[in-house]
Amino acid sequence: MSGPVKHIVMWRLRGDTPEERAAARLKVKTAFEGLKGLIDGLNHIEVGVDVSNVDYACDVVLVSEFANMSDLTSYATHPEHLRVRRELGDLRIDRHQVDYPIDAAEHRYEDRE
Repeated sequence: MSGPVKHIVMWRLRGDTPEERAAARLKVKTAFEGLKGLIDGLNHIEVGVDVSNVDYACDVVLVSEFANMSDLTSYATHPEHLRVRRELGDLRIDRHQVDYPIDAAEHRYEDRE
């Protein structure tokens, strides 16, 4: 796979109270948004916080795009990404991930919107 890649990660976070979960969500959002412009090949990063509050929902979703699979692989061990992971410690209790190639035609369409 040589083209652009979308990397999506969703987490459920620790917190015994709604306030603790809200604080954890904000911490994750702020930490990952802080990576904008710091990692070569990371073309887009977006962090969404769940507002549905349904019991089966994840708390936070990270949607990012990389120039290619090699850049995504480099991101995994990049010092800034590792710093964020250390900073967040054991906040997560569950993690789900999907990586997939971005269809070039679809990507061009999204750029026009």
